[in-house]
Amino acid sequence: MIKLLPLVWANLRRNMRRSILTMLSVALALFLFGTLRSVITTLDGYTAVGSEARLVVRNKISLVFPLPMSYLERIRGMDGVTSVTWQNWFGGTYIDERNFFSRFAVDPESFLAMYPELSVPADQKAAFLADRTGALVGPKLIRKYGWKMGQQVSMEGTIYPGDWKFTVRGMYTPSDPSLGEDVFYFHYDYLDEGIGRAGLVGTYVVALADPDQAAAMSQKIDALFENSSAASKTETEKAFQAGFIGMWGNISFLLSMIGSAVFFAILLVAANTMMMAARERTREMGVLKTLGFDDRTVFGLVLTEAMLLTGLGGILGIGGAKALFVLTKFDAGGMLPGFGVEWSTVITGLAIALGLGLLSGLVPAYQASRLSVVQALRKVA
Repeated sequence: MIKLLPLVWANLRRNMRRSILTMLSVALALFLFGTLRSVITTLDGYTAVGSEARLVVRNKISLVFPLPMSYLERIRGMDGVTSVTWQNWFGGTYIDERNFFSRFAVDPESFLAMYPELSVPADQKAAFLADRTGALVGPKLIRKYGWKMGQQVSMEGTIYPGDWKFTVRGMYTPSDPSLGEDVFYFHYDYLDEGIGRAGLVGTYVVALADPDQAAAMSQKIDALFENSSAASKTETEKAFQAGFIGMWGNISFLLSMIGSAVFFAILLVAANTMMMAARERTREMGVLKTLGFDDRTVFGLVLTEAMLLTGLGGILGIGGAKALFVLTKFDAGGMLPGFGVEWSTVITGLAIALGLGLLSGLVPAYQASRLSVVQALRKVA
């Protein structure tokens, strides 16, 4: 069959416009497949980086309602708790509302100790800890806005109104891109002082001595504040991340349905192309059989043609998606940090492309192989 590849290639070039359009249709389908599947794998990646050894404590009513700072010592004093940190979502606008990135007020020392996944050079870490207005920022923010160490950055508060000034003191490097490369961290004390020492916390993060006790410790923490004015809801960091992603709705099902619809549409296009190509070459099939080509060889020629056409489209589509998102560092404006087409998606996409060629080529290949010489040569006139 290898020796017959030039013949297969010549057949594809017979009607270049149709072959190119079909190949581009398959490429577009595989590009969409790679993109949609990568959204799902990226979202799944967020829950994977969440720890089972860390608990997130938030207000039971909603994440937008805070918890009192007075809860800190009560949680810290519980058996099985090794450390506690806390953070507040800040909101805010930097120059333009379209410049979206996550901004958190954190307790610097306990936060960095809680998250060794965030690597910070020793000198920058010391500068960040020492400066009340200091900020620790992700590498993407450095690249995007051209910030330098020691530069002052002003933001207009939204949740906490006012003109807030920060000084860039350090850049963290995440061990996993899913952790986000565009987060802006600053001192909780600076925020708390600016709003009049309100003593309010968005969430507490609790490190456990024994991860196997996560469920029991969650119940104990919630029981501790059950009758307070701000009841809590505690869950593992992994479950918290999964719940946050769940706010998007059943996006996996939706994207899967879209991908399936596109796949079957392109399958029909490819099958129609191969049927037309086989009908146009009825006489050629008769000549080939007259020259000694058996049914199996003719079947293989037509099937290989279909698989080569869709395979090339698959390489163009899924390979293009892989290259494009790597080169552009696409992350949906910070909504999908760590977004990229995984190699498992590339392999799956290529397998789908070849499967598409197999399915679309089976019927015309079978018909061509069963065609008798007399029937085929009857078309000569």
